[in-house]
Amino acid sequence: MGKKIACLITDLYEDVEYQEPSRAFAEAGHEMMTIEKEKGKTVKGKQGKSEVKVDESIDNVKPEDFDALFIPGGFSPDQLREDERFVQFAKAFMDEKKPVFAICHGPQLLLTAKTLEGRDATGYKSIRVDMEYAGAKYQDKEVMVCGNQLVTSREPKDIPAFNREALNLLK
Repeated sequence: MGKKIACLITDLYEDVEYQEPSRAFAEAGHEMMTIEKEKGKTVKGKQGKSEVKVDESIDNVKPEDFDALFIPGGFSPDQLREDERFVQFAKAFMDEKKPVFAICHGPQLLLTAKTLEGRDATGYKSIRVDMEYAGAKYQDKEVMVCGNQLVTSREPKDIPAFNREALNLLK
């Protein structure tokens, strides 16, 4: 039985960090819904190689409607964390111990939600100090899995490991 995954995304996401995991989730039989401020809007990747049509507005979804949360990197998470609705949505998944998958700059949303303290995690090197200040046990590894809940990776080359561990948690 496939799981329902919420994906928080907006313009300037890292193209492959959305494309590769979303393809892996679909191939494994999971359903993903893209969520932004505006339903039906087309958001563009920062490399200009992909576009995503937004399935639903943040105002019309509830964390309890989903089994897991996916946060691709790029500049998308930094923009989304300016909006308390996205912060609270991400926080709910962490508080409820539902699977959360964040790659590259994705953990920025979890930083703003104050949910990384004491957790094993990784992320893009430029946010390492931010993660450490937030109390995360940062490790420079291709993928970190914390508490059978949180999967984090650093950058596009880590995607195969990220996908493998995310799919393991969805089993």
